[in-house]
Amino acid sequence: MAKDAGKANVGLVGLAVMGQNLVLNMADHGFRVAVYNRTTETMERFVAQHPDTPGGLVGCRTEKDLVAALERPRKIILLVKAGAPVDAIAEQLAPLLEKGDILIDGGNSLWTDTIRREKAYAAKGVLFMGSGVSGGEEGARFGPSLMPGGSPAAWQAIEPIWRAIAAKVDEKTGKPIEGATPGKPVKGGVPCTAHIGSDGAGHYVKMVHNGIEYGDMQLIAEAYGLLRGLLGLDPGQLADVFAEWNEGDLDSFLIQVTSEVLRQRDPAKPKKFLVDAILDSAGQKGTGRWTAVNALDAGVPATTITEAVFARALSALKDQRVAASRKLKGPDFAYKGAKKALIDAVRDALYCSKICSYAQGFALMAAGQREYGWQLDFGTIASIWRGGCIIRARFLQKITDAYARDPDLVNLLLDPYFRKQIQKAQPNWRKVVALAAQSGIAAPAFMSALSYFDGYRSAVSTANVIQAQRDYFGAHTYERTDQPRGKHFHVDWPDPKRPQLEV
Repeated sequence: MAKDAGKANVGLVGLAVMGQNLVLNMADHGFRVAVYNRTTETMERFVAQHPDTPGGLVGCRTEKDLVAALERPRKIILLVKAGAPVDAIAEQLAPLLEKGDILIDGGNSLWTDTIRREKAYAAKGVLFMGSGVSGGEEGARFGPSLMPGGSPAAWQAIEPIWRAIAAKVDEKTGKPIEGATPGKPVKGGVPCTAHIGSDGAGHYVKMVHNGIEYGDMQLIAEAYGLLRGLLGLDPGQLADVFAEWNEGDLDSFLIQVTSEVLRQRDPAKPKKFLVDAILDSAGQKGTGRWTAVNALDAGVPATTITEAVFARALSALKDQRVAASRKLKGPDFAYKGAKKALIDAVRDALYCSKICSYAQGFALMAAGQREYGWQLDFGTIASIWRGGCIIRARFLQKITDAYARDPDLVNLLLDPYFRKQIQKAQPNWRKVVALAAQSGIAAPAFMSALSYFDGYRSAVSTANVIQAQRDYFGAHTYERTDQPRGKHFHVDWPDPKRPQLEV
């Protein structure tokens, strides 16, 4: 008998809800899972509650017990809070591990932390991976989208597990395969996981995914706000609108969720809708903000994603907004057009803005690739987001197709399909943004997306004035339209009679 016979195939540290659900997902697929939690009672209770999983669970009271319970090479998933807790548990486990063992950080860690950890543990012979896990609690239980980054050797070791537990999509249609239940996972289909790249690539792509998610959620909220504000639709009527949209090009998890959210009655006041009782102050955990900061650092105009982050920050100023509403008045405006025409226009504006938001996200990933030397496959990234993750949508198949047509596509806006869609829907998009301005209904993501589109398609911008200003007060130089790029000039602006100098 082999020395590792009877040992667990994989271990997991951190038995909060996400950790428990991921363990049960692995066990449902026949993997024997060793589990450890800082609070021993939590581990013991969890194991006792699930005595008959197909793969089986092994409860471990200490880190040493966890390591001893695993077959080689040991594979240990860390699902603990990002930051110092990841470092703490990894440092406790590392002395117990052998060359070739693997630590997998499944939390929302900052990608630069993952780069640091991968390098540090490689020097000790331990393979460190950072894997994005998207799909929330439900996804962890029945199939998330998984974005692993690390060495090819580490990926080879965990690939059978990751492919088994990931969400599955239909090979022909690209649609998610639903129907998994406890003990009965989905059979067949294409797994929503792939090796993203080296060191921090997986966590970086997961961060951008979350930034795009911020954009999607803000755009949907603005569509809700415009239809409610201009047409006076109640949440139940709006639920019907979103349900109808979910049958078309906007088919997505978030549109579906929005319809269900809007239809929900208030348990405390059953005649009213719950959404009207929810305080309009949105929280955030940081990944959207990381995306915005990284876009600024990289010089990538991810304006729609960034506006979505700022919109949440503005929503948090609830007391200030209430006070301001008593003193700052907007326009007196009433929409007098046709109801269906406006609903269709808002749908088109949402789709066009969504295209811009995703274009920005993929442009940011391209910048990350250049900065860190990764080899990202953007078509594959879009394909593994088709199922399991929060932004899963029919739309992602179109992005996969776009990169299949042109793997070197510079911007999604330049793809023939997306170009045609925006050309067709552009009049309605502009109409909605104009109505938002006329009515005084805040729609920052819609507006920024349209400004991004108009800015990106402009062969000539107004930045010549900015560069002239910079040269005037700071001698920052400028380039000339009639000279080759890279040649810089300066004028002594206070005395325009002085000659222009090439710098």
